[in-house]
Amino acid sequence: MQKLSEGILEIISLESIAPVVNCLSLYGFIHDLKRFALHNRVGIEQAPLQVYHSALFFTPVTSIVRRQFSIKMPRWIKRGPVVEANWSATLQTLEGHLSTVKAVAFSPDGKQLASGSDDETVRIWDAATGATLQTLEGHSGPVSAVAFSPNGKQLASGSYDKTVRIWDAATGAMLQTLEGHSGWVYAIALSPDGKQLASGSFDRTVRIWDVVTGVTLQTLEGHSASVRAVAFSPDGKQLASGSDDMTVRIWDAATGATLQTLEGHSASVNAVTFSPDGKQLASGSRDMTVRIWDATTGATLQTLEGHSGLVYAVAFSPDGKQLASGSHDMTVQIWDAATGATLQTLEGHSGWVSAIAFSPDGKQLASGSHDETVRIWDAATGATLQTLEGHSDPVRAVAFSPDGKQLASGSENMTVQIWSAATGATLQILAGHSDVVNAVAFSPDGKQLASGSHDETVRIWDAATGATLQTFEANTVITRLSYSSDRSIVTNRGRLDAISLHEDAAFSSISSPLVSQPVALRPNIFVQDEWIVHKESRMLWLPPNYRHSCSAVYENIVCLGHRSGRVSIFEFLFSH
Repeated sequence: MQKLSEGILEIISLESIAPVVNCLSLYGFIHDLKRFALHNRVGIEQAPLQVYHSALFFTPVTSIVRRQFSIKMPRWIKRGPVVEANWSATLQTLEGHLSTVKAVAFSPDGKQLASGSDDETVRIWDAATGATLQTLEGHSGPVSAVAFSPNGKQLASGSYDKTVRIWDAATGAMLQTLEGHSGWVYAIALSPDGKQLASGSFDRTVRIWDVVTGVTLQTLEGHSASVRAVAFSPDGKQLASGSDDMTVRIWDAATGATLQTLEGHSASVNAVTFSPDGKQLASGSRDMTVRIWDATTGATLQTLEGHSGLVYAVAFSPDGKQLASGSHDMTVQIWDAATGATLQTLEGHSGWVSAIAFSPDGKQLASGSHDETVRIWDAATGATLQTLEGHSDPVRAVAFSPDGKQLASGSENMTVQIWSAATGATLQILAGHSDVVNAVAFSPDGKQLASGSHDETVRIWDAATGATLQTFEANTVITRLSYSSDRSIVTNRGRLDAISLHEDAAFSSISSPLVSQPVALRPNIFVQDEWIVHKESRMLWLPPNYRHSCSAVYENIVCLGHRSGRVSIFEFLFSH
């Protein structure tokens, strides 16, 4: 099963010739089989029998493969979160980086994809199968930018280690290290002929380098703050840069002269890109907008509003008709470049989207995220995953009531929610904390709920009415919290004695912090990394959309809290 990537290539080959047979049902099955294999490749390669377990269970309801093999569906899953009705826009999720993915780029032929990460590595992937082709190591800081040469034979990367490195894309060998910046390198761009490279830095300058010799040809000065983005025009004669000084500059690439200074953004400019014909320039900003400019006159043509977070990345489609943007709001938006209308909102990442790139044919879009993944999307379609929704920010903590009928969750949106574990309905929304909620726990009788927060308080709530019963000042961030059998509350700050819960006591009544806590025996069912485990056996692989930020188990019920703000509930028929 480690050769599944080769099998995917065979499926893709079969899909390309299926239309010749003129049998729509055959083509539909092959296409669905391709989506099935791409979606589940990682889990199946780790444990081949997951093809019948995780792969079938998490595949969309209308999938031909799911319907065809429904009899093989695991009967030990009594219930689980609602899965999508149809395949979403996400074609693949590429996993392997150990930290935030800051940059992505397709090779000119669209067959490979490069990504740069805070884990200080560059990865080259097979864009068709998702397999890792190369892992490039050498930088001593986060990799903030990647770009292929026009012939696809070389790959450049920029890093917080203040250098730009040039690699052989086929072998992974390092060819050049470009040194000269006195600050982090935030952005790089190769000229259309591949002979020059531009880099933007924390040192407020843009440098243009000779790729072969590594010599600095130009140092462009003018920005009054860090340079976050650079892009060559299609003819290579101009260079655009975006800066923390809230401006976009267009330079003469040969002389270094400033041709235009574009003003209009009200915050840092994180991304710039020219349209394929070079007549327009797009920029993305911390002000949550995307602007399209006339590259000749500097006039603003469109201001695109819709993101609810700062914009990190922008990219024109190859035909220039569409523009994509990636944002801190964890979405990718696709816009009509002429009218400014929103065409698609691509949801699925559980962290902010820091990089995007269209494939050369414009049919696919790649995005890199703080959730440590790269996603490849179908640029023409989109779908949203549904389970328990309500929190507007990542879920930090979840806990079952003692009878397993209710579930509590604490979130970065400063609220606690109580849900019905059976139906997923919201029973209570508890508001009162003034910062992130890190921990929640029910009292032994289930009548009260305690929550601990970054606001340095512990709150006790009536679980039935949602009323605040008491608030205790901790004078430190509360990250762990649980009830003991005598109804005392144990936290990372220390122990709040049961008697204090019936008085108007300050948190000073807590005894000194415990040096250690007894480790609970591991239950029969638990969550470990991307797996739900039963009695030490990995039973169910969790696809990226179902990875947890926190979890809770009650008998055979498993609850997962997600960074997206969703909560998923599974119930199994395992024997104890």
